[in-house]
Amino acid sequence: MLRSAVVSLALAGALALGQAPALAQDYPTRPITVIVPFPAGGPTDTIARVTAQSMSKPLGQQIIVENVSGAGGTLGTARASRSAPDGYTLLLHHLGLATADTLYRKLPYATKKAFAPIGLVTDAPMVFIGKSDLPPNNFAELVALAKKQGEKLTFATSGVGSSSQLCALLFMSAIQTKLTQVPYKGGGPLMNDLIGRQVDMGCEQATTATPAVQSKRIKGYAVTTTARLQSLPELPTADEGGLKGFSLGVWHGLYAPAGTPAPIIQKLSAALQGALKDPDLIKRFDLINTEPIAPNLATPEALQKHLFAEVDRWAPIIKAAGEYAD
Repeated sequence: MLRSAVVSLALAGALALGQAPALAQDYPTRPITVIVPFPAGGPTDTIARVTAQSMSKPLGQQIIVENVSGAGGTLGTARASRSAPDGYTLLLHHLGLATADTLYRKLPYATKKAFAPIGLVTDAPMVFIGKSDLPPNNFAELVALAKKQGEKLTFATSGVGSSSQLCALLFMSAIQTKLTQVPYKGGGPLMNDLIGRQVDMGCEQATTATPAVQSKRIKGYAVTTTARLQSLPELPTADEGGLKGFSLGVWHGLYAPAGTPAPIIQKLSAALQGALKDPDLIKRFDLINTEPIAPNLATPEALQKHLFAEVDRWAPIIKAAGEYAD
């Protein structure tokens, strides 16, 4: 009886293994959902929708973007991690996936084990900004003012776990000076108060900050990436501005739940690589001050390596700042 049961289980396992390639070959046979763990209308949501539209062409199926926001992005991330590993529910997240591993004392998923990476998508720049009457006229002067005033200087952020808060933490770590963080519920309220001169400075994604800098409603000081932006060519990089080695991009990656069959991951990665060469995607990314990642980084291996490195990079910075969320 026992031997019969063991043989049955072995046969079932062999059949399942045999079916997996066939299922992957037919995949996808229905629409795919991409969970974005942030509200609609933001930069990550826009990146997801543009990418989904271009990926749907080679896959031959509609890709639906679903916004599941809350708890600094961990709510939607947890939902994605619990989804069936069949390639029909994916997650598009930014660097917050890596930093949440330290920011949150308890997560309902293990960051390094919960997902099967598909590939990097883009690396969006951020901009150091200040209220219009802030005295410094360049980035070096801004750094000097921050070091001098310390906690008297207010640094606006979009909330716990936001890219702007991470920029604040990295900036304070780089200059070894603590400033007063002022958290907002999103980039919109933050920008309103910065334009209204209610806070001193901030660091926002270029998508959000560029129009206000160009219209001189706020001051632009430096970009956080290693190259200048075509939309704000007068702004130096933070490295050029005197903060040597400073680099922060809001990188985005595409993931499936752990356990998703490798052939499905490979098919999704190939679709992503194709999408990142789509002229329409390139044009639409350019409108939001970002660009597709290099093809050799739009792979499962590159994303996993980058995610793990970012978890390890941010852990000591967050711990040293004593920044935690419940």
